[in-house]
Amino acid sequence: MRAMILAAGRGERMRPLTDLTPKPLLCAAGRSLIEYHLDALVRAGITDIVINHAHLGAQIEAALGDGARYGARISYSPEPEGALETGGGIHHALPLLGDGPFLVVNADIWTDFDYATLPADFTGEAYLVLIDNPEHHSAGDFCLQSGCVHDSDGLRLTFSGIGLYRASLFAACTPGKFPLAPLLRAAMARNAVQGMHYQGRWWDIGTPQRLAELDEWLCA
Repeated sequence: MRAMILAAGRGERMRPLTDLTPKPLLCAAGRSLIEYHLDALVRAGITDIVINHAHLGAQIEAALGDGARYGARISYSPEPEGALETGGGIHHALPLLGDGPFLVVNADIWTDFDYATLPADFTGEAYLVLIDNPEHHSAGDFCLQSGCVHDSDGLRLTFSGIGLYRASLFAACTPGKFPLAPLLRAAMARNAVQGMHYQGRWWDIGTPQRLAELDEWLCA
């Protein structure tokens, strides 16, 4: 299985930290956020990794290189300034992601999730990892019922930013900038999205305060 780390966001809420540094290279406990993902993916046996980038993307390539020192093989998917959003970014990178299901991870999260626990195969077009709703997103995103993810009434959980996808999810898409969520909701309406509820540690590093809190926790 190949993986993609989404690293193209501008990080507006993280300014001024991201004015001169791309958000994935911001550090907690002396390591960049994206390096935590690289280590976790390689531990799970996932070594072919695609990283997209836009804002200050040359810094990401310079910092990570070809991935050899992490035990990985990194390919890059550059995007135009302003990026292509999540859906457009994945669609743009499809030629690098192979023929089978692939894993996509948001660069701006930190988690102790073990990627080796993801299913080797799944029915449908997507498999999402959902988590308990954090304080800053108490309404949640989707419902999980008997292993199927729906956008319906009921107890809602938050999408973690970790998911498995098939290229078929993007079959009707054309190149350009577009979000992922509408594609997922359409697939949910077809009962084509599965998922799991993860209850381990997870941070959304969306603000300088949350980055500082993660740094304090990791250094404790």
